[in-house]
Amino acid sequence: MSGSDPAYAAAVLRKGGIVAYPTEAVWGLGCDPGNADAVRRLLELKDRPASKGLILVAATPAQLRPYLQALPAEVEARILATWPGPVTWLWPAAEGVPPLLRGEHDTLAVRVSEHPRVRALCLAFGGPVVSTSANRSGEPPAYVETEVQERFAEGLDFILPGETGGRERPSEIRDALSGRILRAG
Repeated sequence: MSGSDPAYAAAVLRKGGIVAYPTEAVWGLGCDPGNADAVRRLLELKDRPASKGLILVAATPAQLRPYLQALPAEVEARILATWPGPVTWLWPAAEGVPPLLRGEHDTLAVRVSEHPRVRALCLAFGGPVVSTSANRSGEPPAYVETEVQERFAEGLDFILPGETGGRERPSEIRDALSGRILRAG
């Protein structure tokens, strides 16, 4: 269940698998955002209500474009100035983005990660990956790989080893249109 190759992790994602990987602050769980069965399985594994929505992480802004509405140039410039980095933006979702990803919202949470393992995974996968903290709903997130193994030994298909980026808190969350901070990072 464990390995070190982002290309292998990407292959697991393409087959509908769930992968654990280190992010800027905590361990994340991810799957292919285009595979509804994988997304449902991830939500079930976390005991997370689908109404909350999920985050997509990417290696480049271009990977996120199919999921997002175009915004005024000055708004997009403000967002792009924070990437890659630990800022997640609630961006108006493109038409057709499923509720499994956006929850009951009109926006989609997106981030271009600065973490080398996340970036390598998204590049190998060829697109964004669903990213949610490695914990069951209401529990603290996992900060080390052994916590991920203990909590999700039976539910994961692959663990991409590595170290978190050393941040003490998960990413800041901001509203794309207003710039308002919804969760401090």
